[in-house]
Amino acid sequence: MPIASIIVPAFNVEDTLPATLDALCAQTFRDVEIIVVNDGSTDRTAAVLQDYADRPQIKVITQRNRGLAGARNSGIAAARGAFIGFCDADDLWLPEKLAAHVAHLDSAPHIGVSYSGSSLIDDDGASLGIAQSPRLKNLTAAHIFKRNPIGNGSAPVIRRAVFDAIAHRPASEKCRDWYFDETFRQSEDIECWLRIALTTGWQFEGIDGHLTQYRISAGALSSATDLQLAAWERMVAKLTRIAPAFFAKNTKAARAYQLRYLARRAISDKDTDRASDLIAQSVGASWVPFWEEPRKSLSTIAAALVLRIAGPLAVDVLMAQRGGKA
Repeated sequence: MPIASIIVPAFNVEDTLPATLDALCAQTFRDVEIIVVNDGSTDRTAAVLQDYADRPQIKVITQRNRGLAGARNSGIAAARGAFIGFCDADDLWLPEKLAAHVAHLDSAPHIGVSYSGSSLIDDDGASLGIAQSPRLKNLTAAHIFKRNPIGNGSAPVIRRAVFDAIAHRPASEKCRDWYFDETFRQSEDIECWLRIALTTGWQFEGIDGHLTQYRISAGALSSATDLQLAAWERMVAKLTRIAPAFFAKNTKAARAYQLRYLARRAISDKDTDRASDLIAQSVGASWVPFWEEPRKSLSTIAAALVLRIAGPLAVDVLMAQRGGKA
């Protein structure tokens, strides 16, 4: 039985999947299985996987398209490891990532979710000079709701016991349990993390380093902000039934943070009007981000103004001067 399992959801990723699998096969922690879930791909993803048929640590599951949450659920159901990590098929892990998370979880029995920071890369795998550097310690459910320190779905490694604690099987499901909510095609990550925080005793904690390389595709940021916001609001509506007092206290501030985050994505995609609109909505929702993180809130407004007045190149220069921190 492997100690760890890495789940790779794969849908029409023929261009990026080889680099992802090569990075996972190069992990310094060797007692691992890599479960690739071919989620109804219609491109050459299946042919690419044939090129890895001689890798004994790689197992392939093929299913009809069920979305990212559905692919992860199928991978969890098949996983044998005590620790389960996720790497989307267009992202990369640094060689030492899995070893660092396994050591972290081994040393801290109360930690259920271990994660790290991430650096952002473009379609060609080149660094964008931007890093996600989240809060690592002393997290509460409110921190997770407002700031989602995990950052992206390729960042965490999670104990199998955590998923056992949140497993459920809807009446419509005949084959296996759900851990991620398959009715979500956006915000499935934060919905799962927040449900763990609100319904179990497992703790979240990060480790130092930007151990994930998170790919940002050109043109895919601001164009999706409407869908992301709608999914986030649906997540809030769903989980409010679990902890109404928690959401009554924290939703306005969390919504302001979410809108600020989407504004920064629109800025990265050089969408001036959308960025300005999202900033205005964030300020209208709550001033809490200005009190708790004044530098980041002001820098978001400054970047939007620079984008509008001086153009996209000036924003790139501004980000470089700031050290590329997201």
